[in-house]
This record gives sequence, C-alpha cells and structure tokens, in this order.
Amino acid sequence: AGFVSFYASANPDGLEKVAADKGIDRKAEEHANADSPLADYGVEDIANARVSGGLAGVIGVGVTVVAGSAVFWAVRRRRGDDASPTSTDTSTGTRV
Repeated sequence: AGFVSFYASANPDGLEKVAADKGIDRKAEEHANADSPLADYGVEDIANARVSGGLAGVIGVGVTVVAGSAVFWAVRRRRGDDASPTSTDTSTGTRV
C-alpha cells in the first residue's frame, strides 16, 4: 500500500469528472470526516503528497489487519468455548 500509492493519480476519477462537467458537484457538501487525520487519502500534517499518501496506505492496511485479526480471534475463541468435548467413533458411528 505504501509503495503502490505513490503511483495513484491526483486527477479526479470518471464519476468525479462527469459530476464536475455536468455541474452535479456544486450541490456536494463536505463529509463528516473531512477533518480527520487520514482524510483524502493522506496524513494531515505531512506536506509531501507522496509520503503522506504512502503513510496513509500503510496505516490503513495496519488498522485493517488489526481489526480483522481481532474479529478472527474473537470468533475462533467463541467457537472453542462452544465446542462439544465428545467425538464420534468412525468405525461404529457411536459417540465416545
């Protein structure tokens, strides 16, 4: 994420371009998280756009990995608590 983000274009994507061309974007309002530290795919107080975007990408991946790992750990732990200690004998099909 840190390396690939250096090559991201600063130009608007297709949807933003059409909205600007047709005047639709005049009605757009600033979103609620516009003043957050990672708004607009960059880190707030870093002037260099490439470094700011790369750092935001690395932070985003890190937060996603931590959140995903926490959910995975919680689900796995919960399944471990609910598991039955009994097993089935495959030769006879009975529980032991």
